[in-house]
Amino acid sequence: MKKMIYLKTEEEIELLRENNLLVSATLAEVGKHIKPGVTTLELDKIAEEFIRSHGAVPGFLGYGGFPNTLCVSVNQQVVHGIPSNYALQEGDIVSVDCGTILKGFYGDSAYTFGVGEISEQNQQLLTVTKEALLKGVEQAVAGNRVGDISAAVQAHAEKYGYGVVRELVGHGLGRNMHEEPEVPNYGARGRGPLLKEGMVICIEPMINMGRKDVVFERDGWTVRTRDNKPSAHFEYAVAIRKGEADVLTDFSIIEKAIGLAR
Repeated sequence: MKKMIYLKTEEEIELLRENNLLVSATLAEVGKHIKPGVTTLELDKIAEEFIRSHGAVPGFLGYGGFPNTLCVSVNQQVVHGIPSNYALQEGDIVSVDCGTILKGFYGDSAYTFGVGEISEQNQQLLTVTKEALLKGVEQAVAGNRVGDISAAVQAHAEKYGYGVVRELVGHGLGRNMHEEPEVPNYGARGRGPLLKEGMVICIEPMINMGRKDVVFERDGWTVRTRDNKPSAHFEYAVAIRKGEADVLTDFSIIEKAIGLAR
C-alpha cells in the first residue's frame, strides 16, 4: 500500500511555523544553561517549563514511551539520549533535540552545542554538519526529489571523511511528528518522492566524525557511534516552495542566545 504524503495549507504551514519557532526559542533557553557541571536532566526541566509556559505541550514526552521532554545526546551519542544525572564537561558536544505540540501540530528541531571550549576537530564536525544541513535545504524545492536533498547532505559530509548515519532519517511533519516521506541523509539525485508545494519535512543530518556505523543501546532509545567517536546533529523543519525552501526553524534565535550570532 502506498503511504500518504499530506500537503499542508498555508494556514497549517503557519501553525507549523509557530511550533518550530517555539522549538527554536526553547533550544535558545536551553543553550543559555549549557555549561560544565549542568546535568542533562536539569536541561530537560528547563525545556519542559519553557514549553508549558508558552501554552504548548512537550512533543517527545511519552512519545512511543520516551520518558522526557528532550533527547540529549552527548559526544558519541548520535540521537535519542535520555536526560540523566550526567554533568556536562568542558569540551563535550551535546545534541539537543526538542519537540512541541501546539494547536494540533508538531514542532521538531535539533541543535548541537559545544560545552565551554571545544577541540578544533569537534568544532569542524559541528560546522560541517550544519553546512550539510544547509546544502540539503538548498535542494528542498518543488520539482526536486527527496534524493536531491539526501545526495547533497551526503556529498558535503563525506568530502571531510565523515560517516553519514544510515539507520535514522528525517521525515514529514504535521499533525503527527513522523509523517511521510522519509528523508535520508544519503542517496542518489533524482530518486525518491517528488517534492511538492505544501509538503513540510524535517531535514536532519546525523554525521559521525568516524565511521557511519551505529549501535542501539539497551535502554531502547540511545543511539551511539560504534567506534565511540563524536557525532553531531542539526535539524530544520522546512516547507517546500517553488524556487527556495521556506525554513520554519530559526537557528539565529539560538545563536544569539549563546553568543554565536554575527
